[in-house]
Amino acid sequence: MHPFDAEKPPKLAVLLGYAGLVPFVGGALGIWVIPLGWRPFVLDALLDYSAVILAFMGAIHWGLAMRGEEADEKAKLQLGLSVIPPLLGWAALAGGLPMGLSLPIFLFSFVGLYLADMHAVRVGLAPQWYPALRTPLTLVVCLSLLVAWASVLIS
Repeated sequence: MHPFDAEKPPKLAVLLGYAGLVPFVGGALGIWVIPLGWRPFVLDALLDYSAVILAFMGAIHWGLAMRGEEADEKAKLQLGLSVIPPLLGWAALAGGLPMGLSLPIFLFSFVGLYLADMHAVRVGLAPQWYPALRTPLTLVVCLSLLVAWASVLIS
């Protein structure tokens, strides 16, 4: 695989990461251009996808923690952090919350996940190239969720 101490992420990870932004950007922008009757469907799809990605990203932290030794406190913390994103995504979906509350929960969950990502790099559990991948992806995800949230607040 790719060297752990490389500065640049693997090309395939970049390609797949950016491809994963299509539902975020498409959903956020689609809300503004589709007929009003379709808005709830697009918002639901955006939130569903957000929950899936939170679970996926949480699983990455589970995998990072598995690299550590059993007594490694950093790895134990990372393992504990790994279950928070999917739980937040599930709570935001299953809680029957209004969109105006669900969207910021997802937004803040992705910000928190990014902070956990950077912590994993600092303590040596995640590769050095990870911020170069995660930073732009997280910015686009957060901007997309902000655009979607604005559509809910304005309507």
